This record gives sequence, C-alpha cells and structure tokens, in this order.
Amino acid sequence: MSSLLYRWGKTAYAGKWWVSGLWLLLIAGIVTLIVVNPPKLSNEIRIDGTPAQEVIDDLADRLPDASGGQGILAFHSTDGERIDEGENLAALLDAVDDVYGEAHVIDAREVMADEMAKGPDSLLLQASAAIGQVQGSAADADAPTPLIVEQMPVPGVVVSADGQTALFQFAFDEQTFELPEGTVDETIETAESAVADEDIDVLPSSTMIQIPELIGIGEIVGVAIAALVLIVTLGSLVAAGLPLVSALSGIGVGVGGAFAISSIVPMHSLTAVLALMLGLAVGIDYALFIVNRQRRFILDQRLTAREATARAIGTAGSAVFFAGTTVVIALLALTVVQIQLLTTMAFTAAATVIIAVLSALTLLPALLGFVGERICSPKARLNAGTAHEAGSSHRVANGWSGFLVRNRYLAAIGSLVIAGVLAAPALDMDLGLPSGASYHPDTPQRQSFEIVGDAFGDGYNGPLVVVATSPDDDTIPATDLAEIYTDLTDLDGVTAVALGGLDEDGTTAVFSLVPETAPTSQDTADLVTTLRDASPAFADDYGVDIGVTGFSALAIDVSERLADVLPLYIAVVVGLSLIVLLLVFRSIIVPIKATVGFLLSVAATFGATTAVFQWGWLQPIFGMDATAPVLSLLPIIITGVLYGLAMDYEVFLVSSMKEAHVHGAKGRESVTRGFAVASRVVVAAAIIMTSVFAGFIYNPEPMIAQVGFALAFGILIDAFLVRMTLVPAIMAIFGDKAWWLPRWLDRILPNLDIEGDKLTKHLDRT
Repeated sequence: MSSLLYRWGKTAYAGKWWVSGLWLLLIAGIVTLIVVNPPKLSNEIRIDGTPAQEVIDDLADRLPDASGGQGILAFHSTDGERIDEGENLAALLDAVDDVYGEAHVIDAREVMADEMAKGPDSLLLQASAAIGQVQGSAADADAPTPLIVEQMPVPGVVVSADGQTALFQFAFDEQTFELPEGTVDETIETAESAVADEDIDVLPSSTMIQIPELIGIGEIVGVAIAALVLIVTLGSLVAAGLPLVSALSGIGVGVGGAFAISSIVPMHSLTAVLALMLGLAVGIDYALFIVNRQRRFILDQRLTAREATARAIGTAGSAVFFAGTTVVIALLALTVVQIQLLTTMAFTAAATVIIAVLSALTLLPALLGFVGERICSPKARLNAGTAHEAGSSHRVANGWSGFLVRNRYLAAIGSLVIAGVLAAPALDMDLGLPSGASYHPDTPQRQSFEIVGDAFGDGYNGPLVVVATSPDDDTIPATDLAEIYTDLTDLDGVTAVALGGLDEDGTTAVFSLVPETAPTSQDTADLVTTLRDASPAFADDYGVDIGVTGFSALAIDVSERLADVLPLYIAVVVGLSLIVLLLVFRSIIVPIKATVGFLLSVAATFGATTAVFQWGWLQPIFGMDATAPVLSLLPIIITGVLYGLAMDYEVFLVSSMKEAHVHGAKGRESVTRGFAVASRVVVAAAIIMTSVFAGFIYNPEPMIAQVGFALAFGILIDAFLVRMTLVPAIMAIFGDKAWWLPRWLDRILPNLDIEGDKLTKHLDRT
C-alpha cells in the first residue's frame, strides 16, 4: 500500500493539470445534476414496522385525504382586539380562503359540501349526528370554540376562550417532504399577506418546515476557526488553504452527490447534515496530516517538494487511508440495526468520507504540485533548522507528556473520574423527537408552540390520531362510532375528541384526540400506552381495531426501537474496535485501552448532551433556551461516528509511539517521543473537528443542533481527555508490556505497516 501510494504521489504531483481537471469535471457534473433535479430533503423520521408508522401507511390506503402532511397556523391578535370580530375576522376569513385555495391544500369546505350533497346517505353526517347526540350539553367556558360565521362553522378553525387566538388546522394532499419545493413557505406567505393590514401575527407550527436550513452563520464561523487553526499549525496561508480546498472539493462531490440523488432516494435532512459535518471535518483533518508530513520532510530532511509529497502520500497517506477505513466501517455497521433511515444515513456519510479520503490522496498531491517549493517559505526553512538545533521544537508536548509519565497513575485515575462525572447525567436521559418547544424562543415554531399552549392548552400542539378500522371491512355503525367517541372522551388526560374523517364505505374512522399535556410529556406518552392497551376492549365491544399515531406515538415507537438496537450496535462497534486495533498495533493492551477510552468518550458525551438539552444547563452559552428530550437517533449516530473519529486519533498518536518503540526507544521514552511527534497535529485536528461540529450547534433546527453539540463535545473529550491524557498515562504504566503479543498470534496476524516504515527503510537504502 505505502509503495503504491508513494508512486501515485509522484504521478499526481507531476500530472497536476489532468488530476485537477478530472475533479473539476466531476464537480461540474454533480452541480448540473442538482440544477436539473433540485434537492428533496425531509424532516420525517420514518421507521417501518413500528405501530404508529403502520397506522399511517394503512391510512394512506384507506383514507388518503387524512394521511397527508399536517398544517397548523396560529393567528394571534397583538392589539388586544378579538380575532373573531370586525376587521380582524374579515382578514382571518381571507387567510383561510386563500390557504384553502393553494394548489396542494385539501379544501375541507369542498369535502363537507360533497357530504352535504349526499344528504341522508352520507355516512359521515350520520356519524357526526350520532356523536352530537352523546356530546355533553354544558359548555366549558375555558374550552376553544369553532369559528361560526353566518351560523355555519368554518372548517378547521377554532378560537380560544379569550378570543385573542385562532388555530387553523388543515391538510396537504401529500406528506410535507413530498410537496414541490417552496409549497409550505408559499402557504405561510399567503396567510401572512391576507392579514398584513391588521395587527395579527401568523405563527406556523414545527410541522410547517419543508427543508431546514443546513448552512448558517454558525457553520461559516466554524469553518473560519478551522482555517485559522490551519494557518497557525502550518504557518502559511498557502499551506493552510490546501486542506480547505481539498475538503471543500470532497464535500462538493460527496454531499453534492447525495443532493443529486435525493429526489430518487428518500433522504432525511439529518443525513445531509451528517455527511456535511463529517466531510468537512475529516476532509480538513486528513489533508492536514498529509500537508504537515510533507512539510516535515522538507524542513527536517531537506527533501524536494516533489519527493516530500510522494513520501507524505506513501506514509501519512497510508495512515489516512486506514483512518478513513475505520470511520467507514463504523458508519456501515449502522446497517446491522436494519432501520432504513439509519441505513441511508450510513451509506451517505460513508460515501462522503470515502470521497474525502480520495480527495486527500489524489487531488491534494496535485494541488501541492501547483504550489511547489512555495509550500515552505525561506523563513520557515531557517526557523526549522534553528529549532532543530536548539531541541525546542516539541517543548510543550515534551512538558505535558513528561508530566503524564511522572504522574501516570494520578493522570489515569483523574481522567476516569472526570469522564465518570460527565457521564452521570446520562442515567436520566430521556429519548424523544423535537417539538415546537425544542426551538429557540425567537423562532416562529417556538412562539407558535407557546401561544397555542397558553390559548388552547399544551395538547393542541400535538394532537393524537386514533384510527378505528373494521377488520372485516364492514361498515361501522354510527351508534358504535358515537360510543367509541364517548369512550375516548372519558379517558383520563384527554381534553377533546373530534371525528376527523370517515372513508366512503364507513370501514375506517379517524378521530383527532387532544391530550391535556404537551407532545413530549410523559403523561402524553402514558396516554398513548393506555389507548393501545385498550385496543382489545374496543375489539370486543365494537368489533374494530384501534391504532394510534401522531407525534407522541411516533416518538415512543422510534425511541423504543432505537433503544432496543443500541446494545447490539455497541457490541458490534466494540468487537470491530478490538479486531481492527489488534491488526493495526499487534498488541493486546492497546486495543483494550483504546476501546475503553472510546466507551468513556461516548458515555461522557451522552451525559453532557443530557445536561445541556434535557436539563438546560449552560444553554445561554450556546444561545439556547429550550429543554427537550435527547433526540432518539442521537445515541446510535454518535456511537458510530465517535468510534470512527476516535480511532483516527488513536491511530495517529499511538502509531507514533509504536514507531518510536520499533526504532529502539524503550518503555516510557517511546511514549514521550511518539507524543512529541504526533500531538501537535492531533491537537490541531481535534480543534478543527470541534470547530466544524460546534458551528452546527447554532442551527435553528433542534435535531441538527443536538448532533452538532454531541459531536463537538465528543471530539473535545476524546481528543484531550482520553487520547492526550489517559492514553499516554496508560501507555506509561504498561511500558514495553503494552506491545506484548502472544507468539502464535504474532505469526498469523498480517503486518499492515500503516505508517509506511518499510517504505521509509527502502527509500533510505536507495
């Protein structure tokens, strides 16, 4: 591998024009595909086989009008006037009329008119009449009321008891992510235009997001910090620019390719964001490793830029290839849980990492060919010689590693204690999906959530959908539907129940059930469980199957499914870690130590994420003010990604210690020498990754913010607490015994030589 990469490095350096040209053609082709087929992303978390998803899929066949995307708009009067009187009422009715006139919005007025035309034969009207007879006659003064105009209710609109707020609920003819781009935004703008002349705020719910913002100011700042770190590390604007160009080119192909096929392959927005995060972070880091190695060859061994490039590709490039392979393996291991959403995420992110590696190994040496000897300035060459003679080039690293070696037991125990304290909050971690309450207070989604909760009740932010279906496809009698309505209304924790729809044959009825509590409340989750547990009773009494879906039901099912598969995935990752590191380092202690460190990093990350997002600790620092459950997908995503990235740092750091050991350094000396060589670039790489991931913390989409925080914190802990502190301490404790391997195992294991030691020896002899 090293020899092959060495020869390629020379070829790409000399053939810089045609290599760069191929990359430009590839990027241009992908841009063309994106223009022809615009990206189609969604926020839908779909996990097939869960009860809530099965209800949605069944409803799509039986009653398509009730299975489209949900629209919820809150109209709030800001001048103290009632919204259902005078000019405010006229503006509100214009908004309703205009929204129902949008191309992809189902006009509930037309649906009702069709039913009215059927007269006594309308099964829906029969059921509504039967339900009307069993409804209580005493009105609750605090309950919302339908908007009545000319003695007729306006379909989909209810008004709060104080008259300040109207809630307009409607349905699209397709799921939100399947609608043409801009449909949701146009619908919101239509409502805003209709009430523009009045003091009325139009606040869309969190369901009214079609394509979330992927790149914002936070992400740009993160990349800017990464660029600054590159400049400080490499000491040159030219040298610092190369990793950025290489990484951005990889992103253009990897993420651009994902966008190009998103109209064919259903893709969650988090999939694109994860690929973007990883592509940027590893793309910059891998190119940094190679450029740094090339510069060291030039400055320390006085090689030409061409020879230094070839050797850097052959040595550091081999390590990059292996490091990228570990990330890809960790991501592809997500497929063992057999969840389509995670499988798509795994393949997309893995493909982006592969392309980042290819960019570092192919495009980067070509770019180095354009720069030539200017990669190192005359001043850098002079300073390198002076520092080498003074022996001070690794002063800080030597000081820190010396401290760790002298206080190795204290450092090891201290690292374990700190990681344990950080992990403690994870014992209280609740998994769920983000709701309107998860958004920043300045966003319309959060404002809508709070206004709706105050005016109508928290449950109106996430009604449950209860579906009653005749298993024999017999018409459900209107009297039975009225009794089902009564039974649902009498359940503890239910605020309101309404018949939402009935298919033409009367075999499937849809009820909208409003809980007393918020969508993410445990009480709402308990209500979902109660409804499902009552299904046998409904079957016995009325001969119908009861299914429950909606936000809370989906959140419960997704969380339970992912919690069930997480132990299996962790077991797979731990097994991979032990095997891969055994092959790389030919040691028993090193794989065990590395795997334990990885588990500590993951546990600490889970704990910190719980404390910040669920408990609300330190949120003002991150510009947040919203407590929410930890994203259900997050533990399994973070486990896979952190494993791959943690192994990167393990490889680059410990391989340097092994190289020092192979070249004669004994015991603790190999630790300090290896640490001195690798620590500077590992620190720079960790800061770069942390900066890139941290930029996503400020994304307005809660899911993206949580993933950004978890990855940034995980890298920070793994790099500085585990790899830069715990690992040297443990290696110093074991000394030469850290490299022990049974003879029989030594004979059968292949020698991967990821640092290109054999290549270096061969070149030194020639």
